[in-house]
This record gives sequence, structure tokens and C-alpha cells, in this order.
Amino acid sequence: MTTTLEASYQPLQAFGSELGDVEETPHDSGVMIHVVPESSRARWNHMEDLDAFFTRMYHYHQKHGFACMMLQEVLELFQFVFVVVFSTFLLHCVDYPVLFRDHPHTNSTKISLADAVIPTGQCVISFSFTTWACLCVALMFWLLRAFKVVCHIFQFWDIKCFYNTALKISDSELDNLTWHEVQRRVREVQKEQQMCIHKTDLSELDIYHRILRFKNYMVAMVNKSLLPPRLQVPLLGEIVFLTHGLKYNLELLLFWGPWAPFENSWHLKEDYRKAAKRHELAAALSKHILWLAVANLLLCPLILLWQILHGFFTYTEIIKREPGSLGTRCWSQYGRLYLRHFNELDHELNARLNRAYSPASKYMNIFTSPLMTIIAKNIMFVAGAFLAVLVLLSVIDEDTLTVEHVLTIITGLTALVAVCRGLIPDENIVWCPETLMTAVLAHVHYLPDDWRGRAHKNSVRDQFTQLFPYRVVHLLEEILSPIITPYVLWFHTRPRALEFVDFYRNFTVEVVGVGDVCSFAQMDVRRHGNPTWQTSGTGAQKPGPASTTAYVMPSSVGEQQVPCASNQYTQAEDGKTELSLVHFTMTNPHWQPPPDAESFVDALRHQAKRDAAGETGPAYAPYAAYSAYAAQLHSGSSLGPETSIMLSSFLRGSQAPRPQSPNSSQTPGEGPPVAVRGGLSRAEGPFQLSLHKGIPPVVSLGASVFGSGVGSGFGTEPAEGELTATDMSLSTLFLHEVHHKYLRRRGYQEHRENTSRALWQKPHHEMAGICEESPTPGSSGTAVPSQTLGDRPAERTPLLTSKH
Repeated sequence: MTTTLEASYQPLQAFGSELGDVEETPHDSGVMIHVVPESSRARWNHMEDLDAFFTRMYHYHQKHGFACMMLQEVLELFQFVFVVVFSTFLLHCVDYPVLFRDHPHTNSTKISLADAVIPTGQCVISFSFTTWACLCVALMFWLLRAFKVVCHIFQFWDIKCFYNTALKISDSELDNLTWHEVQRRVREVQKEQQMCIHKTDLSELDIYHRILRFKNYMVAMVNKSLLPPRLQVPLLGEIVFLTHGLKYNLELLLFWGPWAPFENSWHLKEDYRKAAKRHELAAALSKHILWLAVANLLLCPLILLWQILHGFFTYTEIIKREPGSLGTRCWSQYGRLYLRHFNELDHELNARLNRAYSPASKYMNIFTSPLMTIIAKNIMFVAGAFLAVLVLLSVIDEDTLTVEHVLTIITGLTALVAVCRGLIPDENIVWCPETLMTAVLAHVHYLPDDWRGRAHKNSVRDQFTQLFPYRVVHLLEEILSPIITPYVLWFHTRPRALEFVDFYRNFTVEVVGVGDVCSFAQMDVRRHGNPTWQTSGTGAQKPGPASTTAYVMPSSVGEQQVPCASNQYTQAEDGKTELSLVHFTMTNPHWQPPPDAESFVDALRHQAKRDAAGETGPAYAPYAAYSAYAAQLHSGSSLGPETSIMLSSFLRGSQAPRPQSPNSSQTPGEGPPVAVRGGLSRAEGPFQLSLHKGIPPVVSLGASVFGSGVGSGFGTEPAEGELTATDMSLSTLFLHEVHHKYLRRRGYQEHRENTSRALWQKPHHEMAGICEESPTPGSSGTAVPSQTLGDRPAERTPLLTSKH
């Protein structure tokens, strides 16, 4: 980012709150808003904690308003009471010998439920000390949750007033407005009431920074392999462990807890900026991690009991209704962080992953074991025979069900048949792993580089399982999390305390009007970009794997080329900076990017247009196969009918003008002319890009390069949000092709696997020397020798498709 964005910012003195889910916001986050009593119009002048305010405002929009949010929280309190009371009742208040007719005198009489229930007085007397202790802990926890709910009622009532009064949006209109329309109105209110006194105008990036401040740090730590821990498990090999419980503990340590490096929600403690205190801070953080691990170990029995009970009551009915539901897949916590862009809100991430679910499931399902298939077929045959006989006998005479354990056997055989059926592949399945993986990449945007051309291998499938595991595996990890979390904190997180301290010092910048943010979230292609992910010009130098690289960013015609200096330590892995910048530019077309970012976007668009126009020659060799890859993406037909229709139109190069809405003169956001399934609250970007005049150009490789027409031949027109998603998918494939062609042209295809990250432990002056000693164009400096960064792992860049 430009230097003006890194100006000194003096934080307001207030204790902030967590920037994650509203449910995890600490209840002692302090006063949120300073109310000016002069007039209602000035009520939201000078917010003391804009982070908490914008975060709650975002959740208020996504969770459908005040009534829905408060009803959900109150019912969650009731649910907690129900689980505790019902579990205690089943443990102490049911006479199981009577219920199971274990007493001889009960065999000849009919048993009612009342006969098996112990009277309340006798039940309470039978409570053990352990039961009373668990109930006391549960009561204290419930009281804390109830107090939080009361606080949320007051906090979100103020948010409701802000929506109704300042933004002029009623709760009934929330689902008909995208978040970007709400954000536009917030920026207008900022100009009138000055919620932030340090800036006259808030940009889209400023709002995203405040909502995602801590989330961007988490994404950056995962991108630089600082998180999550990787465990070596016998028989299972290396697994990535990151559950809700461990994630909560890490956020408590690193962001909003009493020992966190942040002084408040927007300001990092000054000591973390001083290299001389790095070892002292690391020792203190290591001690805090140790105490937190001990606390988790002491609370492990209670947390484990709650996880088991909650999982049992949640999934029992689902399993009974759909026995194969646990055999479906879901995106893991690690996958959601690894695949997330910088400055990407939850609903934007969910939309991408939901679109990728179908091709990802198809990809995982094409891998079958012939041996397991034969065994499953035979087991299903035998189990089905027994099940058929028992069902037939039950139909002939219902007394068959009263025979001891017959109903249990029928239930077990039904589940066994369902499991075996899931192990038998579909006879109509088509083997196309590379095409399916390309379809997955088009939506998730990030996949390891060594998967390229190897999507058909079981090893790639096993690694993809870490991002996309079975739901039953996800459930087991969550249940076992209380046991494993203390071990992970003690033996895996604690030794890396110094790395966390160095990360905060090296990758934190101050932004005027925003505070301290992760520098990666600035999407600065000069500092954190990678030349192998950019359309480099003639001035670019070969990016060695262990050297600092100075390269020239190709700018649009008529502009001066901007020299960039970066090294592997400061570069984001997997092209995260470039892809995040493209995604943010597409979903926020009103955003005015800094000159470097705009030059990158313009150069990318210019190169895509030249490639689409059929220009040839050595300069365009890396991009010659893009159209073929886009055609293969379309031929996979795994992106859904809407995307396939748009791709078909794009690949035909239709130049038909996009039809304008008859309401094109109306104010954006007043009323969408095209219906969107599921409402607009989940839309990824502005609903009608065509209504906004004078917006900065975006990387629209679909609509701009292949033609703006999206005529499908079926008499339907996709909404703007679907166009944006398709443009981003095509832009992703184009950038990956740029990257891989660049690597092959430069002979830079080294895969350094199983290496340590010793660079994180290097002293601050050594890491600074890496940046200072690097040569720039025209300089006589000496590049850092390869052994300096030789122990850095290879950049894990994504696959595009098969080499064929």
C-alpha cells in the first residue's frame, strides 16, 4: 500500500472485542458507543470501538435482524438447560431394571413409562458429588452465557436503531439488500456524522479491515505455515489438526485474551514492535500457552462430557432419518482458513465453498477400492437377506417385533446396508479427476502446486481429505478435541512462541483511521506479491528460490513501470496476495486501489485481452493455452448449470450487449430487477454492477475478454453476482496458468518438501539483512546466497489441470 496508508495512528483508549463470531465476543469489551445527546442525527458521531460496531453490524445483516438474532440466542440458552437437565434425568432418574424387565415380578405385567421413572425426591438424593460438581459448573457457565445474551440485547438494539434511523433500513428489508449496499450507506453516514474522526471518508477496505482484523492475521499465519499444527499419528501419517476448540484457544491467546499481544482490538502492544524484546516476549507468551494448556487439561472431563452429549443429541435424529448423512463431506476448519482470501467476509467464503462442494464431492467419489467394493457387495448381500426375512416376518405377524433384540437387529442391519451401499461406486461414474480438480480450483482458488497433473493419484486424494473430510471424521475430531488440545498447545504451539512474536513485528502496519492491521491484508503487490504470479515485463529478473528478487511490475499503456522488491520471506504463498487483490477488486468495484494494485490489475486485464485476441510470439507463450483450459473447465460441467451456460457464452465470444434493467435509473439497492435465489443477504458483491457509472475497471476476464453477452439460449439471464463469480473463476484459472507457464519458462520447478521453517527463528537483524542486501535493477548489491533461505519450504502453489 502507499505510504499514506501507513501513517501513524493514535488508538482511542477503550478495550476492544474479538473480531470473530459475535458469540465469541468477550462480554467485557467496554463501552461501544459514545452517545452525543444533542440530537438523534449526531448519535453515532465518534465511535469509540468501530471494530466491534462494524462487526456487529455485519452479523446483524447476515443473521436477519434483531428478532432472529435474539430469539436464536435465547433458544440456545434453553437448549443448554435442556441438555444438562435431560442428561441428569437419564443418568439418575430412570429405573433401567424395571424398564428392561430385569426383575422377575415385572415379566408378567405391562410396563408403563411412569413405572420406570424414579420420584423426584429419591432421584435428587441419589446425586453423587461428581454430579453436583458438574451441575454447579454448568450453572456458572449458563449464568455467564445469560449475562452475555443480556449484553447482546442492548448492543444489538443500538445496531437496530442505527439501521432503522441512520441507514433507513428496516429489518424486513435486510434480506433484500446485499452487504455491499449496506456498506455503501454506511460510507454515506460517515460523511455526515463522522463515526471515525481520523478520516473523512471510509473506504471499503477500511471497513473490511475492521471486521476481519484478527481473521486476516489467522489467514496469513496459515498461509505462512505458522498454523495449524501438523501431528504424526501412527497408521494415519501426518494430519492437520484444527478444531473449533483449538481455534478458540488460539484466538484467546493471540488476539483478545487478557495476555494477548493486542492492547485492544485495534492496537498492538508497543513491545512487540521492538526487536530487542522478542525473546522476552516469546518467553512470556510461552508461559501463557503453558498455563492455558494446563487449564484445558483440568477442564477436559467437563468439556469432553459436553461434546459427547451435544453430539449425541444433535446427530442421533439425523442419523435415524438419514443413516448415510455422516458419510457426506464438509469443509474443515483448516480448509476454510487455507482457502480464504485476505479481506473476504464469511458469506463470500461460504458462497465460494458451496459452489465448490459438488465438484469436490464428485472428485472424492471417483476414487474407489475394487477390493473394498467386492467385500461391501457380499456383506450387503448377506445383511440384506437377514433384513428382508425379519421385515417379512414383521409384516406377517407384528409380534415378531416384540421378540428380544429383533428391533435392534433390524436397525443395525439397516445401518450396515447403508454403509456398504456408500462403499459401492456408482456404475455410471466417469473417471475425470483432472477436469474435476480444475472445476474445484475454479471456485476454491488455492490448491498445492504438486497436485498439478497428479489429481488421479491416491496421495493427492488423501491430502485433499484434509481440506474436505467426511462429516463423521469432523465430528470425531470435535469430540476428541478436549483431549488433544492440551497436548497440541503444550508440545506444538508453545515451542513456536518466538515465531508468533516475529510474525507480529514483521507483518503489522499502522493504517490511519484503522489502526494496526496485518500487512498481508493490505494486498500490497510490491511488498507481498510474487513475480511468478504476475504478467512480468522485460525488466523482470529470474526469481530464485532463495534470493531476494527485484522485478518490474508491468503497468498499463502510458504509465511508468514501477520497480518492486520482494523476497520469499515477505511473499505470500500460493499467490494469495494477487488472488486476494483480484477477488476484492471484483466484489468491490467502487474501491479505488493504490497505484501499484491498479497497475497489476490493468496489466493482468491487458494481457488477458491480448491473449484472447490471438496475439502470438515469445512474450505471449505462457498464455497460449488459456482458452483450452477454459474450454476444459466448461466441458467438465461440474460448475453447475448457470456457470456452464455463462462459460459457453464467454467461450463463443458473444458480443451481444448485456440487457439493461428498465429500472436502471433507480438508486442502486432500491430494488433488484432480477430475483436471486436465497435472497440478497448472501450475495457476494454489488447486485447491479451495470448501474454504477464511472467505477474503476475490474479484472473481468469472463465478461470483458470473452464478451459481455451472457445469452444462454434458454431465455434466462444470470444475476450480476453469478457473473462476478464466473469472472473470478476464469480469472483464477488465468492467473494459475500465468504462474505455471512462468515457472516452466524460467526453469523454476523445484519442490523442496519436508523442510523446516528455521527462518522464523532467525534474529531480527538477519531477517532485515535479507531485505536490505537484495539487488534492485541497476544496483550492484549482492544477492543473499541460497543457503540463507534454503530451509524454507517450497511455495505451495495451486494446480490448474493436467499437463496433457
